[in-house]
Amino acid sequence: MLIQNKKVAIIGAGPGGLTLARLLQQKGAEVKVYERDLHQEVRLQGGALDLHMESGLAALSEAGLMNEFKMHYRPGAELVRVLDHQAKIHSDQHAEKIVQNFEEEGYRPEIDRGPLRDILLNSLKPDTVIWDSHILAIEKIQGSWKLVFQNGKSVVADIVIGADGASSKIRPFVTDIRPFWTGITMIEGSIKDSKKTAPHIDALLKGGKIFAYGNEQTLIVSSKGDGSLGFTTSAKTNEFWYRESGIDFKDNKQVLAWFKGEFSGWSRIWYELFESEDTLFIPRPQYCMPLTQKWDAQPNITLIGDAAHWMPPFAGEGVNMAMLDALELSESFSNPEFENIQAAIANYEKQMFRRFEKTGEETLFNTEWMHGPNALNDMLSMFSKHE
Repeated sequence: MLIQNKKVAIIGAGPGGLTLARLLQQKGAEVKVYERDLHQEVRLQGGALDLHMESGLAALSEAGLMNEFKMHYRPGAELVRVLDHQAKIHSDQHAEKIVQNFEEEGYRPEIDRGPLRDILLNSLKPDTVIWDSHILAIEKIQGSWKLVFQNGKSVVADIVIGADGASSKIRPFVTDIRPFWTGITMIEGSIKDSKKTAPHIDALLKGGKIFAYGNEQTLIVSSKGDGSLGFTTSAKTNEFWYRESGIDFKDNKQVLAWFKGEFSGWSRIWYELFESEDTLFIPRPQYCMPLTQKWDAQPNITLIGDAAHWMPPFAGEGVNMAMLDALELSESFSNPEFENIQAAIANYEKQMFRRFEKTGEETLFNTEWMHGPNALNDMLSMFSKHE
């Protein structure tokens, strides 16, 4: 195998990086994952993930982890209620009693980020993940890569894979292509114990998801297995609105005042999401890598996930694409028809570019209509086509 006796460094312990580590260890590779989080118990932001048969679930299957996944996924968490901004329900998969299973084509089971991370972490050899490893610099040394971390430590690796997300420190060593601004800013929030802190929203959720549309604005809410919920608002803004607005996103009263003003036509029921003192808010301006991006494969460094193809989340493809990247890269590394690592990387990147062009197009299309004047009707039309 091409990577036999090679030290492989994966930067980032997200789903893509951990999936790749698992798949490579199954093939006998020497792998370390360097993660900036201080430890495994760091609370993960973001809502539940729906994994797709042809990507995320295919990677888990190849990794031999489907039984563990089936023990931890959340049946029914994929069910959606579509609401308008006044909280009127227009489509309700709970009422329609839609029941899906793993034998059904197109099934997209939901799992929380924490349990998915734990499944992947527990599948790795002890001490595979090196925590508190926030990368500071990377330097090429005699055909290898020296990685320097903020904690003062450094390592040398034969192969480096950047799985370090949208603000990748590895990306500039692979390509000078930069993402473009999509015109949308999201505000991400999370609430503990939603039955107590947001009872009306919790009742609307019914353990699933809410998609709410109105006034060219979007609000998405997802339940979590620990009794919390995650949500995002999104709307058209200037690129640096989150800095220029003057809002202190650590001050929940300021964020609530912003929502009341900016989402002025929305029902007061949504205020519950902003009134809890425990709610954490993160502004997330939305960028996208160019859909037709290409670069020449390098001898021993590449990218997966958002580091390779950052895009907005409005098609639910981010984590799935990252896990499929991991699957295809691991297959390329173990394919005997490639004479060297660079050829294997080139094969993987060719597949990745092709996939991203298609998925990115779908994502940008969704980004546009979800923040357009007919978003609610467009979503209802899409749901009716899939019934």
